[in-house]
Amino acid sequence: MNQMAAAKRMNIIQGEFKVTDDPDAVITTILGSCVAACLRDPVAGVGGMNHFLLPGNGPGGMSGGDMSRYGVHLMELLINGILKRGGRRERLEAKIFGGAKTIASFSNVGEQNAAFATEFLKDEGIKIVGASTGGEFGRKLEYWPVSGRARTYPLTGAETQKTVALEQRPAKPAKPVESSIEFF
Repeated sequence: MNQMAAAKRMNIIQGEFKVTDDPDAVITTILGSCVAACLRDPVAGVGGMNHFLLPGNGPGGMSGGDMSRYGVHLMELLINGILKRGGRRERLEAKIFGGAKTIASFSNVGEQNAAFATEFLKDEGIKIVGASTGGEFGRKLEYWPVSGRARTYPLTGAETQKTVALEQRPAKPAKPVESSIEFF
């Protein structure tokens, strides 16, 4: 059967993450300056994707939707979601996408996002097996978490500007995987 025809599409937006062990699932998102980290445990056959707008963990005193815009929060939720489904930390592998400089006059938050994701993964001992970051235009991303396959499509200038407008909207709070979350 054609893999594309059988795929179960799961779309995420800024501030969200998804984890699955379904071999037919593909997680999709649209990225401008945002970054998506795609992680999986190839032995357990589980993986997922997040989509964050800003690097680091943000200023103190934040909660809920505000936190879901930042990389640290979403990286922790994604890793914990994979571990909860049987993944093992020492087997995790990652791919990083996004981080475009979509508005020439703004600071390059996309570059900062990509650098944050790379540093975070290195600090956590998670091997990066692929990346497609930077550039001036956004990209559409498709990721098959069980196989680790990923595909990107470049966006036009007009599509990138729509993505920038979406990235500037307030984020919805990410739903925790469970009530007790181990942070590292």
